[in-house]
Amino acid sequence: MSERSETVGSLAELYLGNLLYALETTAIFLDEQGQKDNAAFYRGIARKLAEAHGQSRRENGGAGG
Repeated sequence: MSERSETVGSLAELYLGNLLYALETTAIFLDEQGQKDNAAFYRGIARKLAEAHGQSRRENGGAGG
């Protein structure tokens, strides 16, 4: 078993696709419930995560992910 250190950042990067999917699913549900502001909030979180991931890839020469 690996003794690799797991940080919030490393886990978020590892499961980024799953997290983005869950955030969008939540936003869709909230949209259907008429909670447009709450849906926009969750989409904003997803957008920030995706942008941070893109920035990280650019800084690392496109490596990772």
